[in-house]
Amino acid sequence: MDRLDEFRAHIRSILTEHARVPFSVGDLRCETVFDRESDRYVLLVVGRNHDRRRVDVPIIHIDIIDGKLWIQADGTEYGVAQELLDAGVPKDRIVLGFKPPELRKYTDFAVA
Repeated sequence: MDRLDEFRAHIRSILTEHARVPFSVGDLRCETVFDRESDRYVLLVVGRNHDRRRVDVPIIHIDIIDGKLWIQADGTEYGVAQELLDAGVPKDRIVLGFKPPELRKYTDFAVA
């Protein structure tokens, strides 16, 4: 398995694990979206919350762009970047895309 395939497997595993966590309020569920052709991976929360309002929110969104894992959204408590590190993805392959470009240089992660 090449390095990018390994990264894809880590992303799918992380999102799948998060999708297994049940919600205690409302009629909500998690859905994973794995677009292998475009290298886009998303975990969505969908359904109706406790006051019956429609919910359709990305919790985690990761794109693979030019061999780097771009975290576009991260609504987790622990941090998906840390989960990727724990899985063995090097910091220089992770971009915090949700951070403004001018602030990324102050993180320990890749700039772009």
